[in-house]
Amino acid sequence: MSQSTAAPPAPDILSPEYVADPYPFHKVLRDHHPATYHEATQSWLISRYADCAHAFKSEAFSSRNYDWQLEPIHGRTILQMQGKEHATHRSLLNPFFRGKGLEAFMPTIRQNAAELITAAVQRAGSEMMDELSGRGRVDLVAEFTTWFPIRVMVDMLGLPKSDHDRFHRWYHSVIAHLNNLAGDPAVTAAADQTREELREYMLPIIRERRNGDGDDLLSRLCRAEVDGEQMSDEEIKAFVSLLLVAGGETTDKAIASMMTNLIKNPDQLEAVRADRSLVDAAIAETLRYTGPVHMIMRQTEQPVEIEGTTIPEGATCILMLASANRDERHFSDPDRFDIHRSDLDVARAFSGAANHVQFILGRHFCVGSLLARTEMQVALELVLDSMPNLRFQEGFVPKEVGLYTRSVESLLVEFDVPAKA
Repeated sequence: MSQSTAAPPAPDILSPEYVADPYPFHKVLRDHHPATYHEATQSWLISRYADCAHAFKSEAFSSRNYDWQLEPIHGRTILQMQGKEHATHRSLLNPFFRGKGLEAFMPTIRQNAAELITAAVQRAGSEMMDELSGRGRVDLVAEFTTWFPIRVMVDMLGLPKSDHDRFHRWYHSVIAHLNNLAGDPAVTAAADQTREELREYMLPIIRERRNGDGDDLLSRLCRAEVDGEQMSDEEIKAFVSLLLVAGGETTDKAIASMMTNLIKNPDQLEAVRADRSLVDAAIAETLRYTGPVHMIMRQTEQPVEIEGTTIPEGATCILMLASANRDERHFSDPDRFDIHRSDLDVARAFSGAANHVQFILGRHFCVGSLLARTEMQVALELVLDSMPNLRFQEGFVPKEVGLYTRSVESLLVEFDVPAKA
């Protein structure tokens, strides 16, 4: 009897099986359905590296999908803009996330990381003081990664530290909205409330800082000009809302995934601990292997053909970043985490010339990529310096969650605490 050679059906990206472990389904998409229509989201799934990379650089795809996907929660942001409008706003923002503009915020990044990680180490040491094991225990997600980028962002904007909790709550509401592809009305309602609360909070502060001389990011954005043009109050508010996701969620999840990957591979963890020149390689490989953003949407501006399938004009496309970054057509042994791999260009991994797609490519390349890299560098080095012999707590198995963005939901670790003199 001959075996059937029929291709397996395209997976449902909203199914419990996919959400539990999407990576095997990505291979099914790449091998058999590189461009396929997903009825539940009324979107086309594009899963191969070459097709995703092309889409980011092609005029056949635009970010008009953000008009309905992001504007209702953030307001109009740079992600939606095209042509001269996009170029002008990018010119306004780039100085704050490149070169000396980024260096000016290094003390804030280091201070926030140090405060959080030191508190975690001190708490862990205190809890274990009377125990013979001499081990510290902490949930790195709950006590560090989910707070670190939010605190950095709030401080960079020159907002009160007392508002950290408020921004943390708003941040989780926005992320739930982005992951709500199934359309839960309660999640949508909470996001609507967040939008109004953030607007009422931010607009008076923006108006106040228009004529000030503060050196914080918000004050400088209020005063910045390109060719005589300034960002409007609403545009600045929208950018702050976007930062909750772009500057918070992604870095939070990337740090958690990076630590998980290294602990799962203790030889690589020890290699980075011994040779800090490998830190960037650990970051870049994490972005490829378990990048925090698993999918991103685009809209076709004309019919597009992929492997014999025609996607019509005006269609919403979901570019499967996590699938593209594990495409065996582009990376060898892609399902293996390897900071030493030769086919990942670490030197260009944080630029528009990267050969992974986590930061997007082309004109919409992530403006905050170097800030994210810096936060991940600082976090990793502090954890390595503060938590010797880092490992998972006994019996703990890290579990990834999330659809649009994804990482481990908790990270229970233990480490040696030096005995007090």
